[in-house]
Amino acid sequence: MDNQKILVVDDEPDMRIFVSTVVETMGFVSITAENGTKALEKARAAVPVLVILDVMMPKIEDGIWAYQQFKTDEKLAHIPIIMLSAIARKTFFHYIRMLSPQKGPHVPEPEAYMEKPPDAAELIKMIENLLANKT
Repeated sequence: MDNQKILVVDDEPDMRIFVSTVVETMGFVSITAENGTKALEKARAAVPVLVILDVMMPKIEDGIWAYQQFKTDEKLAHIPIIMLSAIARKTFFHYIRMLSPQKGPHVPEPEAYMEKPPDAAELIKMIENLLANKT
């Protein structure tokens, strides 16, 4: 885990701090962003091993837009993403399925989804599982 980076994207400072702390206690370097545009800039500058991305940010679709950008960018598409949101899982996945035919290239479902507020132990387990499956 030496210098492996995890990008934490959330418009709520408290949530960024909480998730970043969980990530850092696991031995990762935490990079944070408060919106989708900054998240993409930071991911392109220092490619993370994982992204934890909030769905609902300032612009209603900011998280969905950022997710779509990650999954259609050749340099970033391989990065597993945990979507974190107050939106019910079923509603989010329905939205992703509806988005694909309308807005360009096919967007795969995220590797993981967690409803807010996240449980630290559950988040750690999810991160470990995703990164174990990557190797």
